[in-house]
Amino acid sequence: MKLVVHIVVDPRSLEDVCRHLTEVEEVKRVYEVTGEYDVFTEVEVNSVEDFRRLLKEKILRIAGVKLTESSVVLGIWKDDQSANS
Repeated sequence: MKLVVHIVVDPRSLEDVCRHLTEVEEVKRVYEVTGEYDVFTEVEVNSVEDFRRLLKEKILRIAGVKLTESSVVLGIWKDDQSANS
């Protein structure tokens, strides 16, 4: 199951939070973004229970993470990896 986790971060901790997120096995992509949230991550887990564990035991324990909002990916309409830049 694939999810997008939107994260609000203490601005002083942004780089440290991103660095920690890159070390989490279930986190497949980490984006620093503008707007309401500071970081978007794409995560992959096997179940809702696995996601709950990931969120509570890993993501929310990273110093500087203030809040999260998660979206379950219901379908992928386009995934053009060659567009990365």
